[in-house]
Formats: sequence, structure tokens, C-alpha cells
Amino acid sequence: GKVHLFYQTYGSGPKDAICHAVSNDGLKFERDPSNPVFRATGAWNSGRAIDAEVARFHDKWFLYAATRDPESKVQMLVAAVSSSGFGRGAWKMFEDGPILKPELPWQMKCIEAPAAVQHDDMLFLFYGGAYNHAPQQIGCARSKDGLHWERIGSEPFIPVGKPGSWNSSESGHPGAFVDDDGQLYLFYQGNNDNGKTWLLSFERIGWRDELPFVES
Repeated sequence: GKVHLFYQTYGSGPKDAICHAVSNDGLKFERDPSNPVFRATGAWNSGRAIDAEVARFHDKWFLYAATRDPESKVQMLVAAVSSSGFGRGAWKMFEDGPILKPELPWQMKCIEAPAAVQHDDMLFLFYGGAYNHAPQQIGCARSKDGLHWERIGSEPFIPVGKPGSWNSSESGHPGAFVDDDGQLYLFYQGNNDNGKTWLLSFERIGWRDELPFVES
């Protein structure tokens, strides 16, 4: 009966963090008094946390965010888990290291913008690989427990467009939406001028042999 909003501070580098607010009507929000509710910790990262995504899976809440290495050059994904509540004290960070980091050539130095979707007993995570216009392209991974992830193939799930197309500079920053009829839509941003203009589009995503595919 409430709307929970997760948002980020920005512009402070390693000090950027995830905040939380709650609303009874979706219009007037009250900030969480414990804000910021999550920052990355540990020697393997810089402390930064942006691009929040929260998913319910196996009776727990999972918070996914992008952080960076201590030199703030490589962006990767971090996870935290809560059994109840969204305040600062509720989240327990997965401390073994990043759940996903750039390892494939097309991902270059960045994995960010997680978007989670549950299908049957698996959690799928769509994400942006490589920094904007490098070009960023969309990848996909899956997990049985929300913490240990397996990539779906070695190529982008949604690649950058061909030269001259609307998304020839980027296909990135995905957002997932499951409609009432079960249809999954994956929204994403793109452009063909290295970020001078920004466009939004979507793909209908289907399932075949328990894996997602782009229907078009």
C-alpha cells in the first residue's frame, strides 16, 4: 500500500550513495531518516553506490547498485540483502566482491544500470556494459540465489545499432517492466551522436528454453 523510491546522490564521486523515500499516494514522499541507506564498503571498492535496483527474490529484498574500484576507473555491480526494512541498518552487503565486473572485451571498463526480473525460480539481471558511447551495450546474467551470477552468452543481449541507425552510439541503461499479462518489456536509451541527444525505446522480451530473447 506504499510506494518506495530509491534514488542516488550524484557528483561526489566515492561519496555518492543510495537513498530511500516512501509515499502513501505516489506524489508526496518522506525521506528515510537513516539516509543514505547504502554505500559500498570494503577495500575492493571506492565506496560509491549509484543506479539502485531493488528486487524481491526468495523472500528477501536484494539491492543492486554500481560502484567503482578504489581508483574510480572500473565500474562494477555490488549487492546487499535485507530480510525486512529498507533503512540503513537493514542492508547487509555481499562482501566477497562485485557480483559482476567487466570481463568481456565489449564491456571494457564498466558494468552498471542493473535491471532485475524474476522468471520461474531464476533471477535475471540486464545491465549496461561499457561506459556511455564507448559504446555501451546491454548484457544479461542469471542467478539462482541473487548473489552468484552467470552471464547469458559472451555477446551483448541488445547490441549497439549499425552505423546510421538511431542507436549507433549506444544501447544502454536498461529498465525492465513486466505488464499484467506477463509480457516483459526492456526499455533502454540510445543515440547516434555521442550523447548530444537522447532517445528511449523498448524491446519485447520472450522466453525460450528458460532464457530471454528479443522477440523482434
